[in-house]
Amino acid sequence: MLAPMSLPACPKSPNCVSSQAADPAKRVAPLDAGGDARAALERLARWIEKTPRAAVLSQTPDTLHAVFTSLVFRFKDDVHVETGEADGRPVLHVRSASRVGYGDLGANRRRVERLREVMSEPPA
Repeated sequence: MLAPMSLPACPKSPNCVSSQAADPAKRVAPLDAGGDARAALERLARWIEKTPRAAVLSQTPDTLHAVFTSLVFRFKDDVHVETGEADGRPVLHVRSASRVGYGDLGANRRRVERLREVMSEPPA
């Protein structure tokens, strides 16, 4: 597993969350990889590809960049994920951020929590 490549930093605006953010208001816990971060990343990519208005833009064995588009206004949010470790266990570090605007009404935090739910479900 590669060392974390550091996700892009969150801007000062409140429309971004990251497992690598220093600001507690923007910080989220990394996603549990269940023992194999690369397999977890691949599983997450498959789920994203099946999700309406979401697409994987690029992927390597250790990173993923996806875009989610809102239903009504078609706002685009970028999600970056990379393999890593936390407390000696494999995890997926995650960042979700709006491309435009100042606030997001909590949409990016809810998205990361939905990804966490997906990763905790038994594989399909």
